[in-house]
Parts: sequence; C-alpha cells; structure tokens
Amino acid sequence: MLDSSAQHILTLSCPNRPGIVAAVATCLFKHGCNILDAQQFDSTETGQFFARIVFDRIGDPARYDALRADFSRVAEDFSFRWLMRARAQKKRVMIMVSKSDHCLVDLVYRWRIGELDMEPVGIISNHPRETYEHIDLDGIPFHYLPVTRETKMEQEADVWKLIRDTQADVAVLARYMQVLSDGLAAKLAGRCINIHHSFLPGFKGAKPYHQAHARGVKLIGATAHYVTSDLDEGPIIEQDVEPISHRDTPDDLVRKGRDIERRVLARALRKHLEDRVLLDGKKTIVFAD
Repeated sequence: MLDSSAQHILTLSCPNRPGIVAAVATCLFKHGCNILDAQQFDSTETGQFFARIVFDRIGDPARYDALRADFSRVAEDFSFRWLMRARAQKKRVMIMVSKSDHCLVDLVYRWRIGELDMEPVGIISNHPRETYEHIDLDGIPFHYLPVTRETKMEQEADVWKLIRDTQADVAVLARYMQVLSDGLAAKLAGRCINIHHSFLPGFKGAKPYHQAHARGVKLIGATAHYVTSDLDEGPIIEQDVEPISHRDTPDDLVRKGRDIERRVLARALRKHLEDRVLLDGKKTIVFAD
C-alpha cells in the first residue's frame, strides 16, 4: 500500500502548446520523483491545458526545495498557474451557515469519520449558537455574526477578518442565506463554495423548490459552485438530481432537496480539498477520483 503521507499533488494550467507534458515529466524525473497518477485535459474552446499529477516525495527536504526551484523555471517558460503541495497537508475550512443546519451537520459528520480530510477552523453564522444547541460541533470554534441591511459591510469585515486570522484556505456556504457583497466575493474568488438548492442555471434566487413546483418539473436538483459577484452564476463544481411527481408538494420538494444538497456539497468540497477542480473561465475542469 502506498504511503499517502509521502505523496505530493501538482496542479497546473496554462496556454496549450507542445512539450508541456514532456517538460513536467522530465523535471520530476530529474529530481527522483515517481509519478503515481496523472490526468490532463486540453480545452479546444479556451486553448488552455490542465493537469493534475500525484507523485511520491523524494525524502530529503533540501532536494524538495530544489525541485520546486527547478519547477518554477519550467513554470515560467510555459506560463503555468500551478500549485504543488504535500497530499497529507490538510486544507483549512471555514463553514458559514444560517438557520438550515442539514449541510452543516453532514459536513461535520463526514469530517469526524475521516471522509472529508480537512481542518475546520471555524463556523460563522448569522444566527446565535442556541440555534444549533442540538448539534455536537466537536469543539469547532463558533462565531455569531448577526447581519442586517444596515450592518452588512461591518459584518462582512468581521467575516473577512476571521477568514484571514484563521488562515482558512476555503469558505463553504453551507446554506448561508446571505448574498456576499461584490467585494467579499472577489476576495474569496476560487475558494468559496456555495450550495444552491436548485439545478442551476434554472430557478435562481429565493425559494427555488417553490419555483420548480409551480412549473411542474419532474426533476429537482442541487448545485455546488464557486461564488462570484453574479448571484448563482459561479463556475459549477458538482450537481445531482432526483425525480419527483405531480403528487409532491413544495414541502416534499424541500425535504427531498435537503438530501441532494448534502451529498452535492460534500462531493464538491472533497474534490476541492483534493485539488481536483481547476477553473477554466466560467467553467471548471473536474478531474475524476
């Protein structure tokens, strides 16, 4: 069995041109690395190349520093946007939630049993701790930050300070029912995941299940996407659907939707934690498990 603690993950994207794979493989080989898994994609639409490579560690920290220095030169030659990190390095996650707690409960549970390999650094809510007194948050720091239309900018300043102070790598909007300002969305670009209780791009905004019921749809779904300044328009990471019938009421749709939301958000977060999601303009490249 391979020791995952000795593995590293390399992700990169750049304008497509001949020689990229050869240059990367040659650099890794030169420094004694063994490639364990490699996935790549050429986007004919955008002319971009994307790759995710898992390789084993070479052991000597000094040699690893030399690898990074040498790879930086390769990256400059090919205009890479790249990340290289130890696979065992857990990403720090800030969870944001409002009154509906099903996604919060699910994420905490999956973290507790080891399914989500992350380090939760805090929970931010615009509802008081008593709202969640029935939930075992397992010692995760809880921050009550109420918000009104008049205090939104001050509250978001506090949110941003917590994200910075905890060095959170990603923020997860686990049914956080506040629209982020353009400024905060920009600061969190590419590292803020939202779960929308609808199969986007249909039924955006408030009460999408009620909108779906009014239209008589036969499928409902949920969408996990990166947050942008355009409401519910960010690059999509993960989606799922479930059939419904004319017998289902709006409350039935909400109930069934909760199950979809939980699994879609968990899958999207896991893929982000494992560096499987790369941005391609308004779309994402998601490499398989």
